[in-house]
Amino acid sequence: MIKEIEAKVLLSHVRQPDDWFGLRYNMNLYRGCQHQCIYCDSRSLCYGIENFEDVLVKVNAIPLLRQELASKRIRDTIGTGSMSDPYTPVEKQYNLTGQALQVIAEFGFPVHIITKSDLVLKDLAALQTINRVHAVVSFSLTTVDDKLAKKLEPGAPPPSARLRAMETLAEAGIHTGVVLMPVLPFLADDAATLAAALAAARDHGASYVLPSFGMTLRDRQRVYYYGKLDKLFGGLRRKYQRTYGSQYHCAPPHADRLRRQFYSLCDQFGLRAKVTRYEPASGPQQLPLF
Repeated sequence: MIKEIEAKVLLSHVRQPDDWFGLRYNMNLYRGCQHQCIYCDSRSLCYGIENFEDVLVKVNAIPLLRQELASKRIRDTIGTGSMSDPYTPVEKQYNLTGQALQVIAEFGFPVHIITKSDLVLKDLAALQTINRVHAVVSFSLTTVDDKLAKKLEPGAPPPSARLRAMETLAEAGIHTGVVLMPVLPFLADDAATLAAALAAARDHGASYVLPSFGMTLRDRQRVYYYGKLDKLFGGLRRKYQRTYGSQYHCAPPHADRLRRQFYSLCDQFGLRAKVTRYEPASGPQQLPLF
């Protein structure tokens, strides 16, 4: 179900320093996500989303964004994609991300978009304008196997479509790469899967790969994920329970070996393990009025 709501605040501050994504501000134009990834942490109770299958659309987001950007004294990177993919399918109807990027371009702020969707290509022109300052687009991947991804991320475009979109952005001069998160224990944590993901990233124009070896599991997220494991991967739930019990962070048993392989492959393929971040000018900045 799609519900329209009004937000009181749009931009939140990111705790500094943000060594992962290089963000100062975070923006969620939607709450809930139609990609319905079976492992998504945003189902957890702490985020206060009653039904994650509902998508809440912040219909006042664009005037609110304009108002908030006008008040910012520091021009720094705005991130998207923490509570809902900015290119969840409802974006085709509302175009909030597209409109927001136009406003961000007007105000001269940099952006870092994280998405599982090739729908980002509709906003290539806006991203190229923003890239006069700094624009980054990261594609989230758990696997490059389209069949496995259909089980893990049933509402998202297949990895092959994301990789083609990444290649298009790279050819257009946009700094782009892969967020290899989560690396799911017992599903996508073997050496061959890791090598395939990094090779695909290299072959499609990525300049970096940001990994997280493992996943989180808590309250409603755990219940939902285990239910899906029962339906899709018989017997795997018991393996999780034996290995992790009630742990919050669940790393693959051989995470250290995977990490060493990852950095070795990055060296081999010419990939960085860190995104190039925007460096704001020190002190107050005069932002454009128009």
